[in-house]
Amino acid sequence: MSNRRRSEPSRESVTTIAQDGSRNFLHPADVRGRFTLWRRISAIFLILVYVLLPWIPINGYPAVFLDLTSRRFHLFGLTLAAEDLWILFFFITGLGFLLFFVTSLFGRLWCGWACPQTVFLEHVFRRIERWIEGPARKQKELDQMEWCPEKLAKRVTKHVIFILLAAMIAHIFLAYFVSMDALFGWISESPAAHPKAFAFMLFMTGVLYFNFSWFREQLCLIICPYGRLQSALIDDDSVVIGYDEIRGEPRGRRKNATSNDKGGSVFKEGDCIDCYRCVEVCPTGIDIRQGLQMECIGCSNCVDACDEVMDKIGRPHGLVRYDSLNGLRGKKHRILRPRLFLYFALMSFGIAAFAVSVTQLKPGNLGVARMTGTPFFLSEDGIRNQFNLRLINKRNRPATFTVRAVSDEETLSTAGFENAVTLAPMEEIVRPYVLLLPKADYSGPFPVTLEVTGQPGDFTVSREVEFLGPDPRLLRDDIEMTFGESR
Repeated sequence: MSNRRRSEPSRESVTTIAQDGSRNFLHPADVRGRFTLWRRISAIFLILVYVLLPWIPINGYPAVFLDLTSRRFHLFGLTLAAEDLWILFFFITGLGFLLFFVTSLFGRLWCGWACPQTVFLEHVFRRIERWIEGPARKQKELDQMEWCPEKLAKRVTKHVIFILLAAMIAHIFLAYFVSMDALFGWISESPAAHPKAFAFMLFMTGVLYFNFSWFREQLCLIICPYGRLQSALIDDDSVVIGYDEIRGEPRGRRKNATSNDKGGSVFKEGDCIDCYRCVEVCPTGIDIRQGLQMECIGCSNCVDACDEVMDKIGRPHGLVRYDSLNGLRGKKHRILRPRLFLYFALMSFGIAAFAVSVTQLKPGNLGVARMTGTPFFLSEDGIRNQFNLRLINKRNRPATFTVRAVSDEETLSTAGFENAVTLAPMEEIVRPYVLLLPKADYSGPFPVTLEVTGQPGDFTVSREVEFLGPDPRLLRDDIEMTFGESR
């Protein structure tokens, strides 16, 4: 029995674990074809998006800038303060059910075409590896080769480039949080000037280098839960990559033939010639002919590889193809199913809730917190309630804020923010604000609306608080009370 037969992938075990329990390092062969071309184009586009987003200015800030220091989050022209992050719940929910919806339709399309792990590994790191070490066969020979100047030179060159690429990816990722301008300034300075950012960059570089140089497909098999979720998200009508067993079996080398009535040859074997080309190009090392498996990321390498073989033997494409399990069995393929309607409804709800929430956002914000200590104070002047007001200007230009208290109690007076306050772009301030009511006019707790009007734009933000005081029955005009006596 050949070595290839002994190492044939099995559904009973993970393909990257050898029989003795050691790691089986995969070197998938390169492949060409229509799907590979479109995947490469989409990968280049996604990498450009990742690299360019911190550079593209929208409303004076990068398209995506998660400014943790100032607690401002700029997303494609929309600026969110920390208090506004609740709306991202609906956005993330909508994206999550969008992924469920797409998976129910097309299987692990995300994994094979758009996941950053696949994009960088298959279209950057493995391309460089093939350029330095040669095709899959040469890489395997290099693994078995004793250490020599040739092997040392190739391995050192490869890993140095991998480290540099990992550092570049880590720096770009850091730019999403500090901006590209700040990042360039930090790079020109000593690492000791920004130790936390430098430590984060080193950590990210190490993680990325470890992942793309050694861990690789293990991330999809061990860490990522999506491969295990697919069994719950798809059904027999989901479009996945599969092998047409009806057409391909019994597989063989097309040597056994009999003559038909017209004098032609009829082969006993199916269209699959058992060439193992689909296994050789698989980035997770599975045999797609064994059916849908957890390790399959839907990358379409096996589709292009099999189509290339079919061209050579004069058979039609599609022995391995995108199709549903029902389609591969020759059954009717349904597109509309109950789970699709459920995922679509939940996805639409999340996106709609996010869109409505965004329309309610204001270019400024008001935060109100009652001062620590006693909830109210008694004095000769009356009853006081004290608050800290936090005003935030979320725009990239100055804004003027005016604060006022709205209540049914006409004798209610205020102290603090008597004049309008002008805040610089993205500035926030915290100041005390006092509500004062004569003792004779207090009849129990009542609501007060604190209203902030901002200019330009004439927007209003309001928060409701409760004015508190002692038991009204204990308030007498001829008795001077202190807070301790009121208790």
